[in-house]
Amino acid sequence: MLGACHPGPAAAVTLLTAGLAVAAGQDAGGCALATAAVAAGQLSVGWSNDAVDAARDTAVGRDAKPVAGGAVTARTVRCAALAALALCVPLSLAYGALAGAAHLVGVAAAWAYNLRLKSTVFSWLPYALGFASLPAFVALGLPGRAWPGWWTVTAAALLGVGAHLGNVLPDIEDDLATGVRGWPQRLGPAAVRVLLPAPLVAATLLLALGPPGAPDGAAVVAVAVAPAVAVGGALLGRDRPRVPFLAAIVVAGVNVGLLWWQAAATS
Repeated sequence: MLGACHPGPAAAVTLLTAGLAVAAGQDAGGCALATAAVAAGQLSVGWSNDAVDAARDTAVGRDAKPVAGGAVTARTVRCAALAALALCVPLSLAYGALAGAAHLVGVAAAWAYNLRLKSTVFSWLPYALGFASLPAFVALGLPGRAWPGWWTVTAAALLGVGAHLGNVLPDIEDDLATGVRGWPQRLGPAAVRVLLPAPLVAATLLLALGPPGAPDGAAVVAVAVAPAVAVGGALLGRDRPRVPFLAAIVVAGVNVGLLWWQAAATS
């Protein structure tokens, strides 16, 4: 069951939200509640993804995935996904009605991806909505319920688009073999490798230059590092296909650091 929930992405998104809550000055109870709500949402999304993809994963021989490998049944994973979703709703709303609604929009978008949008040209949209909902969820649960800056929400959405490209890249050939034709699959692996850093660098520029006033030291360093890493990864990727993906991870890490830094600076 742990393997079927997509533990890597689920943990990354949950830790991103927990870090935002702590950096924004949320109290211990609020941090725990926000983290629990996002963890439940991520479990529901991961389990539903494996349940929906069970037949497709079996067809292409992805035996490393628990359902396709026979370690757990699709029915069990489906029931777990629904239970996690049922838990996510009250946890999200307990953090605040408006904040909870923002988070649940993101969770609904992720479920829509699993159920339908994954195989369409709009496959990027649920990722953008899901990531954009996270800073809104954290900020709207703080005292005063102020919306985060537009640049923060937009940058988070771009981070989501980058996550979509990076997540799909290793499986494009298998996806095409089973009829999955989302946006990255239509572009093809070579184009995705080149495009992958673009939304992440755009997110860096937004986070660095979007806030009022002159960029601080962290923003200046980020603007210097992120494009250099992205361009270097794209150039090296001609001979080493994995390098652009690794470069994108570094740029994404820079963006997460900027998100935390700015949340702390405005708390």
